[in-house]
Amino acid sequence: MKNKRIFVTGAGGMVGSYVDDVFSDHDLYLTDVVAMDKDCASLDVCDPGAVMDAVKNIKPDLVLHLAAATDVDRCQLEPDWAHSVNSIGTQNVALACQDTNALLVYVSTGNVFSGNKEIEYTEFDNPGPMNVYGESKLVGEQIVKSLLNRYYIVRAGWMIGGGAKDKKFVGKIASMILDGDSPLKAVNDKYGSPTYARDLLNGISKLVDTGYYGLYHMVNPGIVSRYQISEVLRDILEYPDLEIESVSSEHFPSPAPRIRMEALRNYKLELLGCDWMRPWEAALKDYVISELLPILS
Repeated sequence: MKNKRIFVTGAGGMVGSYVDDVFSDHDLYLTDVVAMDKDCASLDVCDPGAVMDAVKNIKPDLVLHLAAATDVDRCQLEPDWAHSVNSIGTQNVALACQDTNALLVYVSTGNVFSGNKEIEYTEFDNPGPMNVYGESKLVGEQIVKSLLNRYYIVRAGWMIGGGAKDKKFVGKIASMILDGDSPLKAVNDKYGSPTYARDLLNGISKLVDTGYYGLYHMVNPGIVSRYQISEVLRDILEYPDLEIESVSSEHFPSPAPRIRMEALRNYKLELLGCDWMRPWEAALKDYVISELLPILS
């Protein structure tokens, strides 16, 4: 991808933390709900006028729309918040792209599916979200498709990454392992595909060069449970004697239903010969050793 003007929403999040590195050869315009520093402007994607003005002012070649309400339980409890950010916020960004003829990349989720399959979902499976988060992200997808001809919708899986910002499962479990907490409990009856945020952005940077617009799955391949991830983390961190107890999801009740099968297959990328994503075990090991372990230790 030659030098482009790239406008980024949600630059302060987990995925956004890798934008500077992955897209370092481009002119970046970073925004987030709260400005983090002088290089990141504040932007509320729920404000249509502010979004339109910001994008029209920059006139980007590409808009990387990362801003999202990703707290699944809060989305379930506050559906207005979920749809304001994920549905209407995405509409505001898409309309600004329509007005400026900017190419849009919208990052979505495997939560758009029902979870009833026995194997990974492909791009050709019909969505049927079981929680408000998935519903709001699916509406965002539908809005992008209805408003634009040039776009990439990229569905990611269980996100890993962020280093010091990692408050998700991998960061929490790795910290507990290093603290010697035993036995750990990890869920064995829900399945997904991990997605290293750095790999996701690297894949997106290559995808936008293809001109093959449309909807794609982009995960680090594999079907895995939280329990299996915990076992691999234990091996990476070299705590072989630490006990991990396999439990059902009923052990951790939550306001939002979690779908049983959230794993995705990068089927369209495979068919096009463009699946650059490495297996989840390799991605996880790379992340833990290069980013997480230096911080936790």
